[in-house]
Amino acid sequence: MKNTYAIVDIETTGTDPKTDRIIQFGCVLVENNQIVSRFATDINPMQPISKQIQNLTHISNSRVKKAPFFEDVAQTIYNLLEDTTFVAHNIHFDYHFLNHELQRCGMPPLTIAGIDTVELAQIFLSTEISFRLGDLAESLGLAHDAPHQADSDAEVTASLLIYIESIMRNLPLVTMEKITQLSAVTSMQTSQYIASVFHEMQEHPVQIAEELTVVEGLALRKKEVPMFEEQQFGRKFPLTKKDKLALYQEKLTYRKEQGKLMNHVYRHFTEGTHKDLLIEASTGMGKTIGYLLPAQFLATPEEPVIISTVSLLLQQQLMNQDIPLLNTILDQPIQATVVKSKSHYIDLQRFKATLDAPVQQKQYALYQMGILVWLTQTVTGDLDELNLIRLNHLLFQEIKHFGVEYLSPSQPFYQDDFLRHLYARMKQSNVLIVNHALLAQETQRKHQFIPSSRYLIIDEAHHLPEIMEKVSHLFLDMHAFEKKITHYQEEAQLFDLIEMLIDQEPEAIHLFELYRAELTAILEMQEDIFSEWLPNLSVKQEEIVTEEERLNVSSTCEKNIQRLLLYYDELLDLQTQFLSYIKPMSDQWMNRQRVLWIDLLRFFDEMVQQSYLIHQWFSCWDANYVHFLSVYNQRVKLQLVDFDAAILPNTKWYERYEKILYIGGTLRVSGDRQYFAKKMGIPETPLKIIPTTYDYAQQAKLFTLTEGAPINELTPQEYADTLAHQLTALLRDIQQPVLVLFTSHDILQRVYNRMHMRFLEQGKEILAQGIGGSREKLLKRFMQSKDSILFGADSFWEGVDLPGDSLQVLIVTRLPFENPERLMTQARHAYLTEQGINPFMQESIPKAALKLRQGLGRLIRSEEDKGVMIILDRRIVTTKYGKKIARALPKELPLIEASIVKIKEAVTDFLEKT
Repeated sequence: MKNTYAIVDIETTGTDPKTDRIIQFGCVLVENNQIVSRFATDINPMQPISKQIQNLTHISNSRVKKAPFFEDVAQTIYNLLEDTTFVAHNIHFDYHFLNHELQRCGMPPLTIAGIDTVELAQIFLSTEISFRLGDLAESLGLAHDAPHQADSDAEVTASLLIYIESIMRNLPLVTMEKITQLSAVTSMQTSQYIASVFHEMQEHPVQIAEELTVVEGLALRKKEVPMFEEQQFGRKFPLTKKDKLALYQEKLTYRKEQGKLMNHVYRHFTEGTHKDLLIEASTGMGKTIGYLLPAQFLATPEEPVIISTVSLLLQQQLMNQDIPLLNTILDQPIQATVVKSKSHYIDLQRFKATLDAPVQQKQYALYQMGILVWLTQTVTGDLDELNLIRLNHLLFQEIKHFGVEYLSPSQPFYQDDFLRHLYARMKQSNVLIVNHALLAQETQRKHQFIPSSRYLIIDEAHHLPEIMEKVSHLFLDMHAFEKKITHYQEEAQLFDLIEMLIDQEPEAIHLFELYRAELTAILEMQEDIFSEWLPNLSVKQEEIVTEEERLNVSSTCEKNIQRLLLYYDELLDLQTQFLSYIKPMSDQWMNRQRVLWIDLLRFFDEMVQQSYLIHQWFSCWDANYVHFLSVYNQRVKLQLVDFDAAILPNTKWYERYEKILYIGGTLRVSGDRQYFAKKMGIPETPLKIIPTTYDYAQQAKLFTLTEGAPINELTPQEYADTLAHQLTALLRDIQQPVLVLFTSHDILQRVYNRMHMRFLEQGKEILAQGIGGSREKLLKRFMQSKDSILFGADSFWEGVDLPGDSLQVLIVTRLPFENPERLMTQARHAYLTEQGINPFMQESIPKAALKLRQGLGRLIRSEEDKGVMIILDRRIVTTKYGKKIARALPKELPLIEASIVKIKEAVTDFLEKT
């Protein structure tokens, strides 16, 4: 590689080098990890720059009018790059576009080597949330004065290259050696650059860092389990304000409402006569500290406080923000561990097997290289630390953990296994942080995973019923099942390889051949059974199968169903026999052999679950179960839904906890304090309400339109047109950040397609869920902009933390009812009707009211926030149910009807007041 690196960035009128032109060129020369020279120039493209590009780059037509043409600087640029190594952030664009322009001006084509810093960042900065240049600059603290201008972008890319090389040179040789071997997939000469750094490191080897160890050629960070040391002296919970202030030491601010919450929590766990307690506490009043502090005075590793949150994000917030803050004032620090399901953790033995037999695919290898770097940093092995990684990618399916029961003590990585380390940390922790899905899955597990305890706290409790029901869904895609079996049966695939492992065991081979034949019989029988139903379904249809339809199948079909159930029973029996025969010898298998064995065990587990679904789907007709059958182009899918899954006394885990606290911002609806408790099957549970600390009369305004067509009378096309017109009129001059909430992804995309180009030309970017990145990435970009517009649905209604002036205007496009056309909604309403419950009055309206309150919670999250909520759906004032929903919002926040013009004036006037 050349010793001089030319870090290049260009800005252009578009992305097609055949028709578009360069408008700015920037280059920074780096030698010996130091910037030695800079060159930058505007370029007259001889064609107009679109408003979109002007707004992105802040380069105007008037600015480039007097700039040189590319023909004038082509020779200078060519000479500058000669005898250098070309470096760019996404080299495919800059190198090829520049090369095309140079050749257009009569220059020879570029033949110099090229390095891509995007791929280098993906490998050596694998835990970054985003690999966009601006995001990396912000995260790493690199100066980036003018994003999307060539000189500034080239400067920050140079700093990025220098930073990445310093990371590389601090890695162990074994890690760099393996990355060098895998790096052949990288773009242009990036692999040669990695190899050159590795060879220099080989020439001047240094001792591996003390915090690292090498196992089987993998460099790993050493792990420790801090022992819990209980400090009994003086541990008395501060019930009074005076005692709390003494404990806070001015590191925490005393809040009256938070103090009430703390006392409720402590008394429930120590004096309460009820097993369960509901507490409604508004977001922003410090409820996390409010339950953590009293919990700490009770928690021990023998009786840990289990905290269940709604998301992995909130788990990390507890660990990284709230617990460290509390530990600054506590004599007995909280020793907490985040607990996730086993599939979130990497299995080192399986990862090592992928390195020994690599898949020849670029993204696969990029992930492998990134993981090699990450293993020198992580002490948890939690794959979620690898941000923006698609965990459904083949590699992550191959390396995720299947449980300690699949490990062998004789394996090289046994002592360093991350899941075993998690269990060790759990035993020394007095607070365990789980999420609702993990808690709900306890009912389905053969072996208990979350420990029993006297104390369970369920935060954001209003999410629990929905998550419990979702976790309970049993699902089978028959086409995917058939495809998997066909693949496993092929030569040199799983079943064939397993037979090679046991080729010296005739009895085992016989059992496995019977097993394979049984699978084939199951596939054939399932096809015969559902061929009877298929003629009654269209090419694309979903239906609910009733017990009457099940009983009215033909005698032939009934016999086939009974045979199918028998086949599944026989299959599980064969699995048991095979396992008992092979298990002793499997403990001696190593590396790739053991990986194959675990793959088979995983498949066996899948078949246990599938057998349970098939038996339940054909045999269980209790009123709370709904049997879905869907067909898409002859692909059959089965689903079994349990509408009683959220009834807590029915779960395995409910009785494991002596006292349970449920806390959230929205646990009641107007006129029904026990709404949540009844949904959970604990109707006698008391509810305590912590008064809000917000002054809604001063902090917020609530509007709806005086005009508008009846929503229910519009087609989707007409509705999207109407929304686009209303939003364009509302948003055109608003200078504050705006979150627009939709109830339909389809409508969101239709409106986005009608608006985004028009707004981009005006210098405003519309960010939209499902377009342009993950939820976290969109939120980060939204918070970084002063006047962005974000279109969101589903998860954006709640659980989004946009503090202060990050969000000041919230627009609700439609009252958040569930879609009545959805088969699931219809089935639930039918079930509720059978129970004597009015589904619209007692289900749809309360759920919509709660969701609207949660939407408001995105806007006002502290006593300093100010914001405006605009509801475009006039049903909130024109219908009885709309008025009932409106009553769920704070009484101090009157609903004002006004025109779009008046609303815009009021928004500006209200938000610009100090």
